[in-house]
Amino acid sequence: MKLTVLVPTFRRPDDLARCLAALQRQRRAPDEVVVVARPDDEATHAFLRDMLPNPAMPLVIAPVELPGQVAALNRGLDAASGDVIAITDDDAAPHADWVERIAAAFEADPRLGALGGRDWVHEKGRVLDGERPLVGKVTPSGKIIGNHHLGVGGAREVDILKGANMSYRRAAIQNIRFDARLRGAGAQVHNDMAFSMSVKKAGWKLVYDPRVAVDHFPAERFDDDKRDAQNLLAIRNAAYNLHLILHDKLPPVRREAAWLWYALIGTRVYPGLAHAALALRSKAGAAQLSRWRAVRTGAWEARRDASFNRQTGVPA
Repeated sequence: MKLTVLVPTFRRPDDLARCLAALQRQRRAPDEVVVVARPDDEATHAFLRDMLPNPAMPLVIAPVELPGQVAALNRGLDAASGDVIAITDDDAAPHADWVERIAAAFEADPRLGALGGRDWVHEKGRVLDGERPLVGKVTPSGKIIGNHHLGVGGAREVDILKGANMSYRRAAIQNIRFDARLRGAGAQVHNDMAFSMSVKKAGWKLVYDPRVAVDHFPAERFDDDKRDAQNLLAIRNAAYNLHLILHDKLPPVRREAAWLWYALIGTRVYPGLAHAALALRSKAGAAQLSRWRAVRTGAWEARRDASFNRQTGVPA
């Protein structure tokens, strides 16, 4: 079984260096490492030129002209030649047994379409070390439960995987690509959710195993979706992506249940009417109401576009 590691990168050569160094320390070496980079990212290309040629690193550099993570990931999928494609972020460092565990899991189970694992998040000088048994689920209401960075226990089937640590069997994704309809100038939030749900919808198993681990050092994003300071456009785009995905991937009854739940209740990230009402009583009420309006605008735009796509026969 040939295994490709896919790493999209943009203007973070120091993070990329740490990631590639971790891949060189693997107990089972990857057969191919595809790094996707923009032609105008001079710092990254300067670093990669210094690495070549390197017999210990079977490196393929795949240029991508279009901005955004979706375009980079799709370019990487086209460039990869492995039977399994393991995806990680440039600001992640896979543990030494990462490739070995991924290869073993896919070799052991022919119905396994995708495998994810824990990303140990290093943040503000500490490691987030909580424990959550429930990981990667979409509840009947449509609420998304992530917790991939806190998962404990054994390997189990899930509904969604996280982009910093997810691997796919080539046979499972031969007709699937990351969704170019998703909004965002760079990160295009929830693209990993859309992709993994597409694989499950096609009938393959999605498994999360916390032992398949990477260290994750969340780095700066060069777009509107700052990790700690989203602007209203980024919030609107993220809500759009979430609702477009739920509309496409859930069956009709669950789709409508999710729409109502997010409209009436929602979450802290995607507030519904209940959150808006509570905001009126808080000191930060104006900011929270602005967030609620951005979320509902994105949700309505997604519902409109999804309905139009369904009527015109555009595939989900």
